[in-house]
Amino acid sequence: MSTTTTQTITAENVIHLFPEVDSHLASSHRANTSTSDLEGYDGEQIRLMDEVCIVLDRDDKPIGSASKKVCHLMTNIDSGLLHRAFSVFLFDSKNRLLLQQRASEKITFPDMWTNTCCSHPLGVPGETGADLETAVMGVKRAAQRKLWHELGIKKDQVPIEDLRFLTRIHYLAPSDGKWGEHEIDYILFIKADVDLEVNPNEVQDTQYVSPDGMRTMFKDEKLKFTPWFKLICETLLFEWWEHLNDGLEKYMNDTEIKRMC
Repeated sequence: MSTTTTQTITAENVIHLFPEVDSHLASSHRANTSTSDLEGYDGEQIRLMDEVCIVLDRDDKPIGSASKKVCHLMTNIDSGLLHRAFSVFLFDSKNRLLLQQRASEKITFPDMWTNTCCSHPLGVPGETGADLETAVMGVKRAAQRKLWHELGIKKDQVPIEDLRFLTRIHYLAPSDGKWGEHEIDYILFIKADVDLEVNPNEVQDTQYVSPDGMRTMFKDEKLKFTPWFKLICETLLFEWWEHLNDGLEKYMNDTEIKRMC
């Protein structure tokens, strides 16, 4: 896990530090993705780098928006640029967790195993939010959108009211030297039996695992895991999983941001 000691990013200095950040949450945003940063990558994944992420201060307050590309360049991350994200953990009726292996086409963390779905709410109406309640609703809408996009899970199989918000995790992790993550990550749990129609440009494999099965996978040196998923597993996941059917409420709607970087 990487750390940074850069200055605090605020609404007052974000434009000075990052000229490519829009100081408003925009309904649309066009980033310059024709640069050498994206040469050689999959065309659809390059297109997705134009999506608008929500730029934050350390307290999870939106202070602007920037393209997914801008938010994931390590040169910006090392200077403190931070954005909002979510991680969905979907369990079936047997309490098995659905994992996905990210596609080789992914620009960040390709081929790695991770939780059910990890992505970003966009800086568009319905997915933003300055206060926690509105932000949680925004990430739940974004989670429905991405569960459909990546795994073909229909919205009626993962209704908003069944997505349970647990907490927020602030972490930083490099990918390959050029790209990385610096996020405040909203953790969402849901228990549902779903039908999958996997998008091969996003996901190359899926697997349901029990807690013991998850521990066994971690012992396999041939398998690689995303840093946020590994971090959550090493600190919090198995305790939450143990209380999935009884007592999860005490972990829900946490107002504190858990700092892991």
